[in-house]
Amino acid sequence: MIEFAIVFPVLILLFAGVIELGRLLHTYTSLAKATRSGARYLSTVPNVGNSTTAAKNIVMCGSAAGCGGQNQPPIIVPNLTAAQIVITPPPTGTAPVKYVNVQITGYTYQPAIFNLNAMTGSTFNFSLSPGTRMRYMPN
Repeated sequence: MIEFAIVFPVLILLFAGVIELGRLLHTYTSLAKATRSGARYLSTVPNVGNSTTAAKNIVMCGSAAGCGGQNQPPIIVPNLTAAQIVITPPPTGTAPVKYVNVQITGYTYQPAIFNLNAMTGSTFNFSLSPGTRMRYMPN
């Protein structure tokens, strides 16, 4: 029984750490898939400049119509804003291959279990910046 009392706190910390790492990976892959969906949408539209708002909505919630309203899907991850989504349109001209870039910049992942910010008053957040580059093929 004494051995269990010694090992139990270590096991709890390991378990909580695995859960927190799983949450971090889930958040990153959700953001990466969202940028891929936005880039896929922009790679097929004739005018990228007129479609950036719809693409940002697709990245944020998966719907070009909008997010969070009545009969609209919620935002995929907490604290994601349209200002954090950077869209780089393809260059104009006769380049043989054109690309569109969609990237999320400045998204801060906040741990839930090991929230050292609340415990210490410091900032121990992780910055995530997934992005996708996709070939532009409007036809």
